[in-house]
Amino acid sequence: MKTAARHMGEALPIPIAMPLSERLGVAFWLALMWIAVVVFLAVSAGLWPLPEPDRMDWTAQAAPPGTITLMPAGGAAEHTAPVKVLYLFGTDTMGRDILARLIFGARVSLAVGLITPLIGLLVGGGLGLLAGFYRGWLASVLATLMDTVLAFPGLVLLLGVTFYLGPGLANIIIALGILTIPAFFRVARANTLALAEREFVLAARLLGQGNMHILLREILPNVLMPLVVYALLVVSYMVIAEGALSFLGLGVPPPTPSWGGMIAEGREMLQAAPHVSLIPAAVMFLTVLSFNLMGDALRGLADCREGQL
Repeated sequence: MKTAARHMGEALPIPIAMPLSERLGVAFWLALMWIAVVVFLAVSAGLWPLPEPDRMDWTAQAAPPGTITLMPAGGAAEHTAPVKVLYLFGTDTMGRDILARLIFGARVSLAVGLITPLIGLLVGGGLGLLAGFYRGWLASVLATLMDTVLAFPGLVLLLGVTFYLGPGLANIIIALGILTIPAFFRVARANTLALAEREFVLAARLLGQGNMHILLREILPNVLMPLVVYALLVVSYMVIAEGALSFLGLGVPPPTPSWGGMIAEGREMLQAAPHVSLIPAAVMFLTVLSFNLMGDALRGLADCREGQL
């Protein structure tokens, strides 16, 4: 009896919340480090002591990684003293430095991968919020419009934009951004419909809060996390889409480097010089994998947060 009373008098241990870094996991932080490195190199591409991405060295075509060669310091002039150049990742079929083209090509892939989901997030997410909150005829019109966009073949839209507006980075971003709007619309609308009948929304109505206040202060913060998680997954799809378009010749026109274009340029020499295509493919793979890992980690964190509400 004394033992039981002693145990009943003791305070129960309070569960300690797991730190955010442990909840996200090691994979999230490794992926974030890789993305940070890629973004940093893309932003500071012009500051590194590397050859110009379109500079051709005809004496070192398809050179393997680690090749060291001599090039004139000022170009093709004979009186200039040659300088030693290290091709860390080798050269492509035209003697261009693969590392330099990877760093400059990251600007294209990241621009498409980050700006395109932002268009879908702002336009599709905003329309989805309105459709899920107000419902009625507005939701029917917007849903029909999104179904029309989904039914339109994406490749035909990209071909039409390329044909009428010409190939270019801005045109590719706009075309791919339009294709992402319906998916963000559906995610935002589904979450808004689920939240519109929750207790905190009903309590806000009883307190006399207006629709705009409820939409911006009560629903939007809870819908934003699923949209951001989905945007990270869309980023990886858009990086692959840009690579596929460049592989098909519909991407950014040369000599601007892009990862997909670099993979396409080396496809005819896979047996003789596989590094020309495999190195850009490996960089694209790691980047896409990193965005997917980050999205999965944040999705698990969002699911735990929803379970606590």
